[in-house]
Amino acid sequence: MGTRIATAFARFDQAELRFCRLLNRSSGLPTPRTFFHAVSRLGDGWVWYALILSQVLLPGRAWAAVHLALTGAAGLVAYKLIKRYAVRERPFITHPAICCAAAPLDRYSFPSGHTLHAVCFAMLGAHYLPELALPFAGFAVLVAVSRVVLGLHYPTDVAAGALLGGGLAFASLEFASVLGQ
Repeated sequence: MGTRIATAFARFDQAELRFCRLLNRSSGLPTPRTFFHAVSRLGDGWVWYALILSQVLLPGRAWAAVHLALTGAAGLVAYKLIKRYAVRERPFITHPAICCAAAPLDRYSFPSGHTLHAVCFAMLGAHYLPELALPFAGFAVLVAVSRVVLGLHYPTDVAAGALLGGGLAFASLEFASVLGQ
C-alpha cells in the first residue's frame, strides 16, 4: 500500500510542479512573501482561537465554542493520522526549484492542515456568524494559496485539506443538528 501511495504522489508531484513554481515565484518578492507569511501564521490557529474565544464571551454561545473546539480537535487528529501514513515530502524538499519561504511545522505535506482548519472554521464561523461568511471564506482561500506560495504544499495537498475540512464541518453541523443545537 505504501509503495502505491508513494508512486501516486510522485506522479502528482511532477504534474503539479509547474503550477507550484509559478505560485512559489512570488515568494521571492518581499511584499507577497511578507503578506502570505502573515496569512499563513494567522492560519496556524490564531484566528480560530479568537473565533472560539469570541463565542465564549458572547452570551448564550457556549455551545458554539464547544462545537468549534471539538471540531477543530477532530480535524487535528484526522490530519495527523493521514500525514502519518501518506508521508508525502513537501515540495521544497523534493524539488530544488521550489523555495521554502516559511518554516514548516513538520516534514510532510499531505494533507494541508492549515487549509483543513481554514475551510472547516470558515464554514462553522459562517454558520454561527453569517454576517462574516465572506471574510471567513476569503481568509480560507488566502490560507490555502499561502501554503503553495510559500513552497510548503502542493495544490493537491490544499485541495485534500479543503475537502477534509469541508466534510468535517458539514458532518459536525449535521451531528449538532441531531443533538438539537
